Amino acid sequence: MRLEFIRLSLRSQGRNNSISKIYKGNIVARNMGIYKYIQQAWKKPKDNPMYRERLLAWRRENGVVKLECPTRLDRARSLGYQSKDGFTMVRVRVLRGGRKRELIKKGRRSKTRRRTKIVSKSYQSVAEERVARKYPNLEVLNSYYVAKDGKYYWYEVILVNPYSSSVKKDSKINWVCGRQHTNRALRGLTSSARKSRGLRKKGKGAEKIRPSLRANKRKSH
Repeated sequence: MRLEFIRLSLRSQGRNNSISKIYKGNIVARNMGIYKYIQQAWKKPKDNPMYRERLLAWRRENGVVKLECPTRLDRARSLGYQSKDGFTMVRVRVLRGGRKRELIKKGRRSKTRRRTKIVSKSYQSVAEERVARKYPNLEVLNSYYVAKDGKYYWYEVILVNPYSSSVKKDSKINWVCGRQHTNRALRGLTSSARKSRGLRKKGKGAEKIRPSLRANKRKSH
């Protein structure tokens, strides 16, 4: 399905002759790297005729699905994915909405009071946590957005096996084998979780963010 999506994307851009070889998942481009074309195709994914069929199929699947290869190959590669032992791809479905709960109708209360549900986490960090609980022997490396409709969000999560020999030998990724990176998704150490915690900011306006909002509040009391 991924190769068919690439073919249709290139055909819509008038690049039929750009692929010189497609054999066992290995793609070689003549003029420009194939990742560049995939990236351009995903800027407007709804223009692809397979987009709607894909969402209909994903709705019938389970909430967490293990994949053979990433749907967005360019994005997965840029976030550290490698096609070798020790790497696993998982697609997660997250229900949209649910940020405000029902109206309180009993007891003494203000007529304008509602029971609110404050969600400080992004959908992406919630998806990463669900995958981390589903696969406790793997570590979440990163994740990226895939699609959404009126009811769900879909993300794909890159998992790494810290006990794999191929991961331990790779100097670019073996940092994840350290004990300080255990359960990094559940501890808010991934890229999307750090963004939700406000750790992308520095200096003025970010005085109470580090080490965390909770720690600063406890320090002041």
